[in-house]
Amino acid sequence: MRLTLIFVFGFLLGACTADDPSAQSANPSVRSNAQGTAESPAPESSIDQTEEETGPRVVFLGTSLTAGLGLERESDGYVARVDQIADSLGFPLLAVNAGVSGETSAGGLRRIDWILREPMDVLVLELGANDGLRGQDPEALRANLLEIIARTRTRYPDVRILIAGMQAPPNFGLTYTARFGIVFSEVAEETRAALIPFLLEGVAGVPELNQDDRIHPTPEGHDLMARTVWTHLQPLLAPTGGN
Repeated sequence: MRLTLIFVFGFLLGACTADDPSAQSANPSVRSNAQGTAESPAPESSIDQTEEETGPRVVFLGTSLTAGLGLERESDGYVARVDQIADSLGFPLLAVNAGVSGETSAGGLRRIDWILREPMDVLVLELGANDGLRGQDPEALRANLLEIIARTRTRYPDVRILIAGMQAPPNFGLTYTARFGIVFSEVAEETRAALIPFLLEGVAGVPELNQDDRIHPTPEGHDLMARTVWTHLQPLLAPTGGN
């Protein structure tokens, strides 16, 4: 497995960790642990140098879901599980974990130029849950996602994009929840990106698949998330895949 962790980002429908500007860096070379706390920057030569890269480089830009908040082992997170599934099925890839706890779509936009310093073939865009948790304007979420995709394609015209859909908590009312929920499909349609309708399908609200906070998935929950992601990611890895 060639999983690279370049950022731990926190997000989850319900109650992600709050932003801590003093603990977050715009530099994607800062490595983070599975609890979402920043560690000392690793030397550039230590990133992705343990094995020769083979297959497409898939970058997962996301929240605490992507970061694996609360998991004891990095290998229990859905990004690592996706990498394992790919290897087992003969689709070698280099999975890059660019998740940060507490991240919003605006935070992802601030980080994207740093992340684009390294090449990528596929961008899995898992942003928005913290926007919904805080009741932020869905139109701002939409604009941020569009700008992230635009900058990514400007830098790498052949990149393939996979958007992970999310749902807002119901406490802001049905109108807000409905408007928030369709942002992801609208952005996917407008940009011709692939879409995961709901990243937490079959996981959200299932006690045994979530940690004690009832928000962040257990290793078993991440395993189900990985299978959901793989269903939509695999077609993008084929030679004819693309957006």
